[in-house]
Amino acid sequence: MADVWITSEVAAQVLAEATDALGRDVVEGCRDEGALATTEFAQPALLACDVAAFRTLEAAGLAFEGAAGHSLGEFAALVAAGVLGLADAMRIVAIRGRAMQKASMTRPGTMAALLGVGVEDAAAICEEARGDDVLLVANENSPHQSVISGSVAAIERAEALASERGMRAVRLNVAGAFHSPLMEPAVGPLSAAIDEATFEAPAFPVASNVTGALVSDPQELRTLAKRHVVSPVRWASCAAALREEAGTDTFVEAGPGDVLTKLAKRVVPGARAFAVGSPEAAVALAAEPG
Repeated sequence: MADVWITSEVAAQVLAEATDALGRDVVEGCRDEGALATTEFAQPALLACDVAAFRTLEAAGLAFEGAAGHSLGEFAALVAAGVLGLADAMRIVAIRGRAMQKASMTRPGTMAALLGVGVEDAAAICEEARGDDVLLVANENSPHQSVISGSVAAIERAEALASERGMRAVRLNVAGAFHSPLMEPAVGPLSAAIDEATFEAPAFPVASNVTGALVSDPQELRTLAKRHVVSPVRWASCAAALREEAGTDTFVEAGPGDVLTKLAKRVVPGARAFAVGSPEAAVALAAEPG
């Protein structure tokens, strides 16, 4: 995951800074499947790679009108916008990973994607399947994809109910019920880490997962970040806000994967969307007309 970025001088500098902040070699850790299987290492490592990709795009000459990140990616967006320094973000995300891992052990749960299912239908399934357990829509990804989160028993009931109604449910390979009240034990440690960090005014607005709206007030971004792990990710609203409020018609996914690139095209009609997973892809995008 990190090896691809070491050929870029600016990206390699980011990875070196991330290594210093984490106290562990990010590149070497990304070569260790055991390390990547732990939330504690995987979260800050992914953050480092996302920021490395963003800095490479900047160095290639791209300018930005706004930023958003899905779940953990929101911390990369905060770094990209200049709200958080990379060292502070790495420290926060490492604590976030540990706290979420511990919360998953003390309050077990899981998540499932409902494919072809919008938020209203997903919420209706949660209402019917919840019983006395925790179950809610945790990711509002697009009009045709939602992710639900909750106790294992409630997720199993929801999956069965979705199957009965001809819907496809896919269990996610996650450690716990993220973005649900089952993550409440993680809020205290995360909030304390956030309180120790400096939040600056952003160079451009950041779309908040919690509200789905653009935010430019650093103190509001701080407050929202504290509730991030127990709040649903309103991704479709984030993408729409970047289009409607910031006037963005081109979306660039910086870092590993292309899931958000596909979602942007589904959420924002006519949007141009690109995935940049290597320095070469950044240079190629910078050479694109328009």
